[in-house]
Amino acid sequence: MNKSLFRLFLSVALLILAGLLSLSFGRVTLGPSELWDSLMAPPGNTHAIILFELRLPRVLLGMLIGATLGLSGAALQGVLRNPLADPGVIGVSASAALGAVIAIHLGLGAAWALSVPVFAMTGALLATALLLLVASRDSSILMLILVGIGLSSLATALISLVMNMADSPMSLQDMVMWMLGSLENRTLSDLLMALPFILLGWMMMIGVGQGLNAMSVGEDTARTMGINLMWLKLRIVVGTAISVGAAVAVCGTIGFIGLVVPHIARAFISREAGSILIPSALIGAILLTFADIVTRLPWAAAPLRLGVVTALIGAPCFLYIVFLTRKDMR
Repeated sequence: MNKSLFRLFLSVALLILAGLLSLSFGRVTLGPSELWDSLMAPPGNTHAIILFELRLPRVLLGMLIGATLGLSGAALQGVLRNPLADPGVIGVSASAALGAVIAIHLGLGAAWALSVPVFAMTGALLATALLLLVASRDSSILMLILVGIGLSSLATALISLVMNMADSPMSLQDMVMWMLGSLENRTLSDLLMALPFILLGWMMMIGVGQGLNAMSVGEDTARTMGINLMWLKLRIVVGTAISVGAAVAVCGTIGFIGLVVPHIARAFISREAGSILIPSALIGAILLTFADIVTRLPWAAAPLRLGVVTALIGAPCFLYIVFLTRKDMR
């Protein structure tokens, strides 16, 4: 069997293992026999409620978000031809966070439980609309990056302004804790709200592999091969914006997954930009699922936030990757 294909199957097996561990681990530990009994148990059974109403939506949502961040990071690094690119570079993550912070500041969560994700999704869609407008008039990579940096800087400044205007310490704490990212207490409603947007973003990005491979040797060469570069960039930018916006809307800001995962995929699966899209999605789902398990470790003095764990894991991994590839960056 081809070595890359074997590693791909190994990634799938590892993802299944991570999912089972995540379903088992928590304040109430469910062993293999208890998991099976929960599947067969009648409605109202305590273990069945824990499994289907609390842990299963959390695990599925974590896998979806991890896959989204990994896939988006790989697509952006390929189209921008920049190993430091990640979903945050186009400003959608910060715009979604701004929407969520505004909802928390206005105290809408008490009246409508889905107000925070809906406001976050609105912020992401507004940022997507602006990116789409710019890309339709000027499809240059530099312009997209500059607009993304501008959007991110503006959204970050407005987030700071909203936090500065917080009328109570509790409201400020809610904003900070949300921005640290978490899958805790996520329900089937959160999953169903994010799923259509995530799948739409995936459909836009999953078929761009051939175009990314062509772009890796230069835009002029890609044009001679019949690649519509403007359409390619639009698919990746809009697909990333929609799917990442939905992810941020339901779990807060989670960093480093989209940045680090494509490097891992290139090291273990393939060096081709178009061949690491699906592997990056799998590895992203694996990493985020294991990171979520870490947030539930009993030795933690206080509940860990998912964004903190991904940063603690991702930053050293990224520095190590930079150290290994420093000769190629010169």
